Amino acid sequence: MSRRDVAVRDDVAPNSIHIFPEYFCIYHITAPGQAREYHVAVGDQGRNLRGMTTIRRKEEWPSWTPTTNMIHREPDKYGPFAGGMAGGPDNPLGARALYLYRGNRDTMYRIHGTPQPWTIGRAVSSGCIRLTNDDIVDLYNATEIGTTVHSYL
Repeated sequence: MSRRDVAVRDDVAPNSIHIFPEYFCIYHITAPGQAREYHVAVGDQGRNLRGMTTIRRKEEWPSWTPTTNMIHREPDKYGPFAGGMAGGPDNPLGARALYLYRGNRDTMYRIHGTPQPWTIGRAVSSGCIRLTNDDIVDLYNATEIGTTVHSYL
């Protein structure tokens, strides 16, 4: 497992998530001055989300459908999945997914698990944040709908 409890600044709001793509880490602030650190895979150069979002939806073993941009960019790779893929151990979103929104608009970015744990610590995705399935289950169980997520580039 790639998670551990760490000390952070006291002024960071508990029950918030902070993503640092450059360091392949996210922090779930659990109490003043305390966080759980997770190591992650991030988006390729230029494909990471920046700013503040909110978790508005959570799913166990989520289904997955590539975005129109993903299909356009790599039709041979993503085109066969244009109709979607049921949740399960081979699904790209892994065991759990946290859906990031700005207001009521789905950003199409997710914090999710992966069936490819060897990608952790690399910039490989289309922009989503990947954790091992064990780590996303831990984070999923510790977060609530309405949790704010801050992503820094």
